[in-house]
Amino acid sequence: MTAQEYKERTSRSYKLLLLFAMGSMTMMFAGIVSAFVVSKSREDWMKDFQFPTAFYYSTFAIILCSVTFHLAKKAIQKDNRQATTIFLWLTLGLGLSFVFSQFKGFEQLMQSGYFFTGPESNIATTFLYVIATLHLVHLAGGLISLLIIIYNHFKQKYNSGQSLGIELGAIYWHFLDFLWICLFLFLYFFK
Repeated sequence: MTAQEYKERTSRSYKLLLLFAMGSMTMMFAGIVSAFVVSKSREDWMKDFQFPTAFYYSTFAIILCSVTFHLAKKAIQKDNRQATTIFLWLTLGLGLSFVFSQFKGFEQLMQSGYFFTGPESNIATTFLYVIATLHLVHLAGGLISLLIIIYNHFKQKYNSGQSLGIELGAIYWHFLDFLWICLFLFLYFFK
């Protein structure tokens, strides 16, 4: 086996592992969404729910994250290290703004009288918090991997011939983006 064949096999293996992980995350969210749908028939379901405006901002931020991560991947594939650096830092900043907006959205929910636990809570708000929090946990994994990618980029481990780490990070980030958009649309239209 040549070095190139080994590199291609390793790349396929890592991508397959990532796809399996994303598939299991999708199944977890599908289960929660199914429970949400089934629970909607309960009498204590929330009425006249107003979606927090911060969730709109967070959605915009995570879409921009996918764009900047994609641009970072394209830049490193052209050996444009300076553009890669800029796009990776932009991705990190936008990812952090997504997290900030999510917490702002939780704050807006509480100010509107929707609580996760306690006597004022109901099953619908609990589902909303669980879905958003689980997505944040997965995003934390994405942010940690992004920090590792940035570190490796500064150690000059990526170039046009070796961009697997950035590719895997971009795939995962696009998945998080797609997942959040699906959850956002679901929660917005199925309240």
